[in-house]
Amino acid sequence: MEIILAENHGFCYGVKRAVEMANEAANSDGKSYTLGPIIHNPQVVGRLEDKGVSPVQEVSDIAEGTMIIRSHGVGPAIYEEAEEKGLHVVDATCPHVKKAQMAAYELSEAGYQVIIVGEKSHPEVKSIFEWSKNRAIIIEHEAELNDIVFFNKVGVVAQTTFSGEEFQKIVNSLIERVENVKVERTICNATEKRQEAAMELANQVDMMIVIGGKNSANTTRLAELCLKKNKHTYHIETVNEINDNWFNKGINTIGITAGASTPDWLIEEVYHKMNQMENFLGDDLKEIQQGDIVQGKIISIYNNEVFVDIGYKSEGIIPINE
Repeated sequence: MEIILAENHGFCYGVKRAVEMANEAANSDGKSYTLGPIIHNPQVVGRLEDKGVSPVQEVSDIAEGTMIIRSHGVGPAIYEEAEEKGLHVVDATCPHVKKAQMAAYELSEAGYQVIIVGEKSHPEVKSIFEWSKNRAIIIEHEAELNDIVFFNKVGVVAQTTFSGEEFQKIVNSLIERVENVKVERTICNATEKRQEAAMELANQVDMMIVIGGKNSANTTRLAELCLKKNKHTYHIETVNEINDNWFNKGINTIGITAGASTPDWLIEEVYHKMNQMENFLGDDLKEIQQGDIVQGKIISIYNNEVFVDIGYKSEGIIPINE
């Protein structure tokens, strides 16, 4: 089998920066907390917790120490609350998200009805909404425009990970309905490049693997886009979700991509697994019985478990204390 990595995959600049800032905070004096998970990846959040950086839901959950604002950003009220409590604030808001927040604020100040194109429940969108002084209208689908009565001046911003194609459809529809439309295209270029590379690869391969948190909006969107191009698309969070039944005789080429919040070590584990599949699927697969002594290679260590490749159809998992 041929394994192909998408040209653009994994951590984007904003996510990498946020994780690095959280790791720096973990090595500093005093307790550190992230307001919500630092990024939408449970494995990265787990590793930070092991270092003493705990996620909390509210500023009120932090008595003292350092509060890390995650890459999705927060509204102005959070900064004020943290200052009142005397907390040290590490602002890891993605610069692209910060740009969208400021665009929403300035449009609102200039008298525009702000439209945020994005997912209503996404924390990034919520933060942009709060910077619009809670006045914006959030739109996720073009059809939702039919239920809105618009002002004469409309300003548009976007969730940084939103589909560029879908965003443009909504903008075009707005231009047909409203005389004065000001568009701030705040979609991250890295997101568009990742989506384009993933779709191009999905067209070329027999099967597509998309790696990333199931709670990650940009990874879920990657999987959706790839599925439109390739029916053999699977969204996984870790290497343990790979199913041997996916690999039939018609699967000769496999593409791999990953969301913006997926770390390199998770991608490497999946890539390694894919490279082993030919051996796993062979007719001469060796039989291993309980009590056998075998040689293996440690391929990864996570929390209290060691993953060992022994040339069998799946890795062995050994408690680290053994």
